[in-house]
Amino acid sequence: MVFKKKSKDKIVETIKISRENSLDEKYKKGLKKSRESFIYKLKKLVTKYREIDADYFNELEEILIMSDVGAQYVDKLIKKIKEEAKINNIKTPEQSEKLIFDYLFKNYLKNSSLEEKEINLSKDKLNVILVIGVNGVGKTTSIGKLAFYLKNKNYKITLAAADTFRAGAVDQLEIWSNKISIDIIKPEREGQDPASVVYLALEKAIQNQSNILIIDTAGRLENKKNLMLELEKINKIIKAKSNNANIETLLVLDATTGQNGIHQASGFNEVTKLTGIILTKMDSSSKGGIILSIKDYFDIPVKFIGLGEKLEDFEKFDLVKYLNSLIGEDLYKNE
Repeated sequence: MVFKKKSKDKIVETIKISRENSLDEKYKKGLKKSRESFIYKLKKLVTKYREIDADYFNELEEILIMSDVGAQYVDKLIKKIKEEAKINNIKTPEQSEKLIFDYLFKNYLKNSSLEEKEINLSKDKLNVILVIGVNGVGKTTSIGKLAFYLKNKNYKITLAAADTFRAGAVDQLEIWSNKISIDIIKPEREGQDPASVVYLALEKAIQNQSNILIIDTAGRLENKKNLMLELEKINKIIKAKSNNANIETLLVLDATTGQNGIHQASGFNEVTKLTGIILTKMDSSSKGGIILSIKDYFDIPVKFIGLGEKLEDFEKFDLVKYLNSLIGEDLYKNE
């Protein structure tokens, strides 16, 4: 019996290690463009300067901003490196390089744990995930990938097609529901009130004992007033109908849009309280600093990250894997 238990433990540990290695590879592959752009420029900077002078800091600032680390964040980083360099008598770019990465790591962790707060889900009651974002960022595709990800975690999922504003949004979501074999609640008529779709979806989710209801919402940020009224109505229905469900409001951002993502996050955060970000198309972007900027500006964590086009190229955001993949070295570890 002891031998069998050891064998079972060994198998479990082997599966766990294999899973971690697979995740590491996904992150490395997904951040390849950002890594090659960011690290190449930093290494070139190290060889170009013998000491950290004004010219060095000016060029470092430019590299960071071009990598979509926002100007406000870069200004803090530069000041911090100058302070640390003075205190610790650091004079060369090689010595300052580790300071840069440590600041990026520690500042992200400010007011949070090493394992960034995960999506708030419970199997004891219904969980509702509102997904918002402008058209073209991959919102509906992200919902499909999120549903697939959560289904593989043994959650029972229902989708609500409450984006009744955009032509084709309902059909697109239905394709995903069929692909991953989960329930979908659609409008009964064209132009139906989104809140009424959510009401029907809540009834269905409760009736079917679903663990999670994922709601696709309209992304017309240009009309904040209408969107705010719509989301207020939806939130009231959720609270009245779902018996104190856990509610997550996730904003989908396209990594390739760069600093425009900051403006989108700002706009939606004014409309409704965001609890997290889904960052898509990270594999297509050479500007991985957008994650750091979002956290710095709004203190909104990235909860999921799209690392490729495949259905399974969608993962919980892991700061350690992100930074190690961006840097190209295993400098940090989960503790």
